[in-house]
Amino acid sequence: MFQKEYTLIMVKPDAVRSNFTGKILARIEEEGFAIRAMKRVRLSLAQAQEFYSVHAARPFYGELCTFMASGPVVAAILERDNAVLHWRDVIGATDPAEAKENTIRKLFAKSKGENAVHGSDSVDNAKIEAAFFFSGLELAGQ
Repeated sequence: MFQKEYTLIMVKPDAVRSNFTGKILARIEEEGFAIRAMKRVRLSLAQAQEFYSVHAARPFYGELCTFMASGPVVAAILERDNAVLHWRDVIGATDPAEAKENTIRKLFAKSKGENAVHGSDSVDNAKIEAAFFFSGLELAGQ
């Protein structure tokens, strides 16, 4: 049985620059998510490196961090039944060329590196990632 859970999402700099934020937020609501917290921020390079530190040994880490610090992002905490897995299905494969039709990345991503959105890959990581962007006060009542 599914239970309500939270996931952290980000509209990445490429999608913000391309004015896709509103379309992505509309899709979020169409998919039955409740937006529990949201903010637009610009990550410094050091903040991007901290957020993606789990990928520090991967060859794409430097490029990813530079990209994520290249412009504003919109971070949000979403809630619904099976939130993490449902969001991962909605966004599609990392490479938009491999993403299923009508997924966010198929519709809005430019490339594997500039792939429009981030989504937590587990409930545990969603909690860690939410705490990175949102303070206890912002999360109160969630």
